[in-house]
Parts: sequence; C-alpha cells; structure tokens
Amino acid sequence: MSYKAEYIWIDGTEPSPLLRSKTKIIADGTTDLPIWGFDGSSTNQAPGANSDCVLRPVFSCPDPIRGGDDILVLCEVLLPDMTPHPTNTRAACKEVADKYADQESWYGIEQEYTLFEADSRQPLGFPEGGFPEPQGPYYCGVGANLIFGREISEIHASACMEAGLEIAGTNAEVMPGQWEFQIGPLGPVEVADHLWMARWLLHRVAEDFEVVVSIEPKPVQGDWNGAGCHTNFSTKAMRESYQPIIDACEALGKNIQEHISNYGADNDKRLTGLHETQRIDQFSYGVSDRGASIRIPWQVEVDQKGYLEDRRPASNMDPYVVTRLITNTVCSA
Repeated sequence: MSYKAEYIWIDGTEPSPLLRSKTKIIADGTTDLPIWGFDGSSTNQAPGANSDCVLRPVFSCPDPIRGGDDILVLCEVLLPDMTPHPTNTRAACKEVADKYADQESWYGIEQEYTLFEADSRQPLGFPEGGFPEPQGPYYCGVGANLIFGREISEIHASACMEAGLEIAGTNAEVMPGQWEFQIGPLGPVEVADHLWMARWLLHRVAEDFEVVVSIEPKPVQGDWNGAGCHTNFSTKAMRESYQPIIDACEALGKNIQEHISNYGADNDKRLTGLHETQRIDQFSYGVSDRGASIRIPWQVEVDQKGYLEDRRPASNMDPYVVTRLITNTVCSA
C-alpha cells in the first residue's frame, strides 16, 4: 500500500526564508526516497526562464499530523546539475561539521515564537486595539488571564515527540501569546534538521487553529521582550573542563561582525541592551548574565565544565548558518 511523504524545504524568500512543502505518494516497498523537482520561480529560487530546482531528501520522520505510515521528509535544494543551490545553507554546515567532527560539538537551541490572530496583526492575549498589562506575570505563568495559546504549544510538543524529534521542553514566554520550545542536544547539522522540522510542525499545528506563527525578533514594538533563538553550545573539551569555555567565549569575541550579520534579519530591533540583551554593537560574556552576549550558566562555573549560551541569535535565524559559524569560530581557534 502506498503512503504519503510530505517533502519540506526552505525557500529563497529574503530577508527571512519560508518553509514550503508538497505531498508525494510513495509506493510501498520503496527503499530510497527519490529526488523531486519543483518550480523555483515560485519560491524565489530561480527565474521563470530556467525554473527547475531539485529536492533531495536529507532527513525523514513519522508524520504525526496524518499518522499511519505517512512521513515528513526534510529536503535540501539542489540545482539541476546536483550541486547545492545558493539558498542551500545545509551543505556548508555539513562541510564544517565534518571538518571538526573530532571535537564533538553539541547544540541545544531555544526557539521563541509569537502567536497572532489570523490577521497577523494582533498577538493572542492582546485586547482589541490596545495592550495587556505590562510583562512580568506571563513568563511560565498559569491561568486564562495570563496564558494564551497553550493548546497549540501542547499539541506541537506532542507532535514533535511522535515524530521522534529531540524536543527538550516548552514554556510560556514574557509576553502574552509568546512561547518557546527547545531542541537538542544534537550535532550541528542534526539540531538544525530537527529545528526546521519542528518549525514546520508548529506552523502546521497553528494552521488548524487559524493562528499565525511569527518568528520575528521584535514582534511588538515597545516595552516588550523580543524573540530570540538562544543557542547553547559545547565541545567535548568544554564538557570536561572550564578553560575551553573561556577560550570559546574569547574566540567568539574576535569574530563578532560575521556572527551578528548572520544571526537573523532585524536583529538590531531586539539587541538594544534592554530586555535581557546586550547591545548589537557590543560584546560581553559573563556567568549568569542574561544581559551579556554570551552567558555561562552558574552551574557550569560551579562544575568547572559544561557549555555556553550564545544569546545573540534572533528567533528567525537559520540554524544551519548559526551552528556552522559557532563551530568554525570555536573549533578553529
């Protein structure tokens, strides 16, 4: 009996790419998922006069939406000559990950997002034409007057678990309608694969509620926290002793501009030095400091080993790009 495979890929929309997908019917007994073409002129990935692009499966998992034998298939985009498309950031990430595989990099990524009404203008929990009470009681809160969209977060978490994704937790964030889920620990390529798949599932779950998911870094102007994608990182050496953690922070401080320019669009609206961020034009690291660029958790200092948290990536960052940059900067130092 045949089954459905949802082929999912990242398009060429700028400054923040979108997820696209289409369904392929696969004959039962097929051992290798086939490549598949698509119209790149409709996804900002090719001109109309030469529009063919190729989807190559790189990661698959059970489809928790359809159930049964159906699957989700994450694909990288290739040109017809089977070389990576310019929008394919996974290929470069894999190259760096393979180069420094002996250092055993692990990542845990914290994806913040904001739920909006179907008009994409009003966050869940915001009164019509106005604002709720100031932030404070919403973070990890409980109660119908404080929490909006929990059902979406719960269904999404269960869907990720059923798909076999490495989701580590969820929580309500500091603004009404704002949530977070965490993926990892996994390697540089794997954590990005799982995060993109989890993002697709989040949009798909919210679709059933006629709710829009935003991963913009400053979804609401004013005295509200932005939305980030804090990236926790360690190597084998960092997990065994403390000095490599300091060395990693120092290395990141010497390569600031390349990281910041690739950590998400409109990140300057979020990294203002307020709302638990460091200014975008400054760099710092410190123990237990959520106003620093890089936070070293207090337990890491106590244990004298562990990991660091890069707090600069925006919620709309490309995890293939971010994990490639961190791996390359730290592991080549």
